[in-house]
Amino acid sequence: MSHQTTSSPMPELQQRFHNIISDANLSPKQKSSYLALEAEASLPYMPISQEAEQALKDGVLCDMFEGHAPFKPRYVLPDYSKYLHQGSEYLELSAATNLDEALNMLTIIYHHVPSVTSIPVYLGQLDDVLMPFVGELTDEQIYQKLKLFWIMLDRTLPDAFMHVNIGPADNIICRTILRVDAELKQIAPNLTFMYDPAVTPDDLLRQAASNICECSKPHIANYPAHASAYGDKRFGIVSCYNSLPLAGGSNTLVRMNLKEVALKSKDSADFLQKVLPTYANIIVELMDARSRFLHEESNFFEGFLTKEGLIEEARFAPMFGIYGMAEAVNILMVKEGVEAKYGHDEAANTLGHTISEKLAEIVESSPVQYGLNGKALLHAQGGISLDKDVTPGVRIPYGTEPDPVSYVRATAGHHKFYTSGISDILTIDETVKSNPEAMFNLCKGAIQAGYREFTANVASNDLVRVTGYMIKLSDIAKYDDEGSRTNTTFLGAEAAKNTGILERKPRVASLEMSPTYEQ
Repeated sequence: MSHQTTSSPMPELQQRFHNIISDANLSPKQKSSYLALEAEASLPYMPISQEAEQALKDGVLCDMFEGHAPFKPRYVLPDYSKYLHQGSEYLELSAATNLDEALNMLTIIYHHVPSVTSIPVYLGQLDDVLMPFVGELTDEQIYQKLKLFWIMLDRTLPDAFMHVNIGPADNIICRTILRVDAELKQIAPNLTFMYDPAVTPDDLLRQAASNICECSKPHIANYPAHASAYGDKRFGIVSCYNSLPLAGGSNTLVRMNLKEVALKSKDSADFLQKVLPTYANIIVELMDARSRFLHEESNFFEGFLTKEGLIEEARFAPMFGIYGMAEAVNILMVKEGVEAKYGHDEAANTLGHTISEKLAEIVESSPVQYGLNGKALLHAQGGISLDKDVTPGVRIPYGTEPDPVSYVRATAGHHKFYTSGISDILTIDETVKSNPEAMFNLCKGAIQAGYREFTANVASNDLVRVTGYMIKLSDIAKYDDEGSRTNTTFLGAEAAKNTGILERKPRVASLEMSPTYEQ
């Protein structure tokens, strides 16, 4: 006699759990991460006003799915130099005395540094951090050690939001990291090269520009612009291109969809004077609510990172993010009967710059409860994989990009307003590989024009940027059938379907953009 059992349908939350644990394309560790996200999302949302709830529901504001009760900051930037020189009582480690010990200590602490992704987004200004431990090692010995370290990072922390900084000074660690990164062409770690015209020799910038031709890395950061925003020069570039205080970070990121704000406005005057300020007040409320829970209820700042002086609670700030600038400007132009397109016409570009200036004024005049000197940090947010029909940050829509020189001219005026990061991704035709000097000149000219960050993809490279993190096109092609060991391949595959990242128009980089270019 056979026995058959029938079971009632699982509750919705349990069904989501079951879908995760039975997904053949997820590794056990990836399953654990997704289960944790579901558990956090099942908690009640912290108390917020009806206006804030409605703004989230309408898609005007987005809390970036950081969780209903944040128990860790979005981004954490420990002072790794202090850690290596003092050791750690919590981790039972003495101060490092050589490069092997320093690399080993970093390997250990990275597994104790949280972020929104559960993997550290900041690995340090590694040339500054490691140079004191080089000693009498030869160039080849340093290369071998850093190459193994680089491979370890990609294999044990497979997340393309993980970020290393190098430069602006010329040194053997900086040069070797560039050499290793170009050779291995890994998605992780992401890499930013700090460029300072007064400090960085041209041949070092040329090496960085040549790397971009090889593997679409590194970002090139305008060091003087970032350093002046943080008077003590203590900052780091993390995740995609987010500039934040060192020994601190970002407690939360809430973003505003400027496209939706424009749709609710009568014209540009109504947008600037009424609708935008109204939603800015709501975003401040939401940032405060999320930060308050982290700082007052989660007990995060009772951990060893704080107690050992590697982070300071007062150096955390919320990020006031915006996106959809292109669509907002185009909508407002239509409402005013003006035939002008963002990125292509002076009237549209000027309105965009005016909106950025207004946003900066709002952030400066809007105190937050837990900010850097009481303020949030304005950020041009690079989009997420679920965004449809809206362009990241202040970028020009995919597929409509003008030539690189015109692109820089159209967008450079925004960069000075976005303290905590702004990025334009220029997609360059593969012919630049036979003329890397063009990439060097384009980069140098963009920085001189006011860019905080210069970022480029080369059309034929397997390794490309999405919003700022890296993916391999070959990984996306097989993701649906095989999954991926890297956590960000899923996001890249989803972004390719939803946001049109693969429709970026490759442009030939000419010598037109030279270091003598003036806007």
